[in-house]
Amino acid sequence: MGPVMSRGTPPGKGAVSLALRFYGRELARLRWLAVPAVLLPALGNIGLNYLAPLVVAKLVGRIAGDAGVGLGQTLPYVLGFAGVLLLAELLWRIGLHCLNRVDALGIEHLYVVGMDELFAKDAAFFHDNFAGSLTKRVLSFASRFEEGFDTLTFSVVGSLVPLIFGSVVLWHYEPLLVAGLLMMIALTALCVAPLIRRRQALVGRREEAIARVSGHVADSLMNMDTVRAFAAEEGEAAEHRSRVAESRRLTLRSWDYGNLRIDTLVAPMSVLTNALGLLLAVALGGGRLGVEAVVVAFMYYTNATRIMFEFNQIYRRLESSMTEAAQFTELLLTPPTVLDPPSPQPLLSRDADVRFEHVTFAHSGARPLFEGLDLAVPSGAKVGLVGRSGGGKTTLTRLLLRMTDIDGGRILIGGQDISALRQADLRSLIAYVPQDPAMFHRTLRANIAFARPDATDAEIRRAAGAAHVTEFADALPEGFDTMVGERGVKLSGGQRQRVALARAILRDAPVLLLDEATSALDSESELLVQEALWRLMEGRTALVVAHRLSTVAGMDRLVVLDRGRIVEQGTHQELLTRGGTYAKLWQHQSGGFLDDSPARAELP
Repeated sequence: MGPVMSRGTPPGKGAVSLALRFYGRELARLRWLAVPAVLLPALGNIGLNYLAPLVVAKLVGRIAGDAGVGLGQTLPYVLGFAGVLLLAELLWRIGLHCLNRVDALGIEHLYVVGMDELFAKDAAFFHDNFAGSLTKRVLSFASRFEEGFDTLTFSVVGSLVPLIFGSVVLWHYEPLLVAGLLMMIALTALCVAPLIRRRQALVGRREEAIARVSGHVADSLMNMDTVRAFAAEEGEAAEHRSRVAESRRLTLRSWDYGNLRIDTLVAPMSVLTNALGLLLAVALGGGRLGVEAVVVAFMYYTNATRIMFEFNQIYRRLESSMTEAAQFTELLLTPPTVLDPPSPQPLLSRDADVRFEHVTFAHSGARPLFEGLDLAVPSGAKVGLVGRSGGGKTTLTRLLLRMTDIDGGRILIGGQDISALRQADLRSLIAYVPQDPAMFHRTLRANIAFARPDATDAEIRRAAGAAHVTEFADALPEGFDTMVGERGVKLSGGQRQRVALARAILRDAPVLLLDEATSALDSESELLVQEALWRLMEGRTALVVAHRLSTVAGMDRLVVLDRGRIVEQGTHQELLTRGGTYAKLWQHQSGGFLDDSPARAELP
């Protein structure tokens, strides 16, 4: 299970480090674009902020030293000034061209990487995290790469490389100018660093509050019918207002801390640095350096102190982008427990006998459900799993699908331990119809074809016909091209189950898992679908979970589960004759008239 971040907890160092590694890999992968994207704007800044002022300073020094300087003597300086600006602009254009491609290609790849990481998670992970919150986090993980790389390019490298160049030039005039500048920058950094570290916790709480807003919005919208049915709009709106207010409060706290605590320290330090630079330049310039050095020192100090004033802004942008990225990578620190083996076995056959051997399993934090469970289902057999709720019927199907792993024992299909197979290979052997079929906000055709994307239109329609989907599909406004709505809200419960059955038919897998597959059907539809199911089960191994016993009474064998134990096995008639648990359940469902619902009479 992925970790669920606690309320108000900022991402840990491990999550930030992992986010940095992901971003670093993108830069390494795109280094042929990333290197010029980072360096060329910095070189352009040297031209704009240091070379051009240097040309002007030399012109001023020439004029100050020679009152008779005419146009002919100044023209080379003017042309040099213009040439430097044009070259700097060219470097910027090329750098931005590369930068745009690094951003676009990096975001594209990180979108894919983020979803691949989520696809690798256990099923339980998604039960413990809001879909809306996960959506925000995975999208921010990719999109924040742009802000992080742009800040690195423009504000970090784009400032430090020119600063180094400016220091070399100032050293040429007077080393004390360099010493004064670097001393003030270092002093400011030392003063600001602890304040920035304190602000990091505020930013983490702010981002977590935003994620909670997103999660609640998604949760409410996905369950809007329930909200309306219980007239809960006001309650949900109040909860939304509360979460938005908390987000606003934490956002303002982090912003105010930067403005009132950090910037109020940096601003006077910046002013003091500029004043010191001017004082040193004038004091030294009044002696041996001359007017040229005064101009250079003043302009270089003015440009350099912008870095000091931007300490907070630079860190704020980097912090914000890395915090949002780390909100996602925090989820990846605990690896999934259901993994493909390092050296998976190939599928040796399509044989479909299923065996549970001494299986032990417990849900997280609960007492063991299965302890030494043994169950054998021969290839081609049709077995019904029945019993009271909580007996472990659905859990058996999930264990067979490896949605979660067992704690002990083995599960085999065709003689192969399912934990030795790739998950994709294992699930290619199984067609699964859950109690609450999931629909995508796609066309009816696409929802059926999800079981086998390469299926032809004729194959899709045959599967739909066998599951009695065509009976309502042809009456829809756009037939099989009708969008079914989010989670299939445009379809009735029975229609969704028919679509799920059509998927199973199209899947054409040797093992069939049905978990209450006819629970949402009316009596007439159930008879039609059961006819399709019996045809589908021919020649396949079928495990059918049912609370309505009439739907499985004709199976080859019924397995009665109670609290994780197999308490009875046998055919419908054998179990009735024994008068045990199954007979009591049957009598309860049939109102005491056991002969009114003959086992196979209703089934084709």
